[in-house]
Amino acid sequence: MPLIPEEPQIHESAQGPRVTSASSRTAPTPRPVPGPRPVAPPRPGRPGPARPAPPAQRTPREATAAAKPVPSKRAVPQSAAAAADGTQIQLIPASVQGALDAAEEAVDLLLDSGRAPGDVLVITTGEPHPWATHELSFGEASYWALHDAGDDVFHTDVAGAERAGARPVVVVAVNGGSEAVTASALSAAHAKATALLIVCGDPKRINSVMDAGV
Repeated sequence: MPLIPEEPQIHESAQGPRVTSASSRTAPTPRPVPGPRPVAPPRPGRPGPARPAPPAQRTPREATAAAKPVPSKRAVPQSAAAAADGTQIQLIPASVQGALDAAEEAVDLLLDSGRAPGDVLVITTGEPHPWATHELSFGEASYWALHDAGDDVFHTDVAGAERAGARPVVVVAVNGGSEAVTASALSAAHAKATALLIVCGDPKRINSVMDAGV
């Protein structure tokens, strides 16, 4: 079934606990507007590339009783399809060059919405994510120990995706590779995602692979 990008809005399955409406609280107290999600510092003794900055600040729901969230420029679109196993499949259109940035923005939005970092697995089909390259520089054992700890977003390539464990949300950045590689990545991602699969890339290419039976 072809995936059709829809109007940007995060799907309920990707959100964490909802914020209770201010009108339902006995003594509403305005909360201060938080700043952008802080950039995660490199692990002690392991200087490496800084994580990409999060999207522009969004107005939080709890700022005032009538406040509404301001969407980012690119948000996770509403579910475009649902697999037979109930996993939601969503598509974010992006070029090969922009797929990784689109995936990063999707991850930021998921975390801003309440998802725990350990809920998210990111798979790339082309060049590996800078964090995967950085962590692998300390060796395979250290790299997979981070995966097993399960307390942060884990980045891997198609080969590593086969070894990675299941997570509630899997984000695929179709940032290169052949159609066979893309098909392998989508197949692995679908098998690992227990609630939500987000695919960032060229819709025509992705749908072609999906139509092939992935």
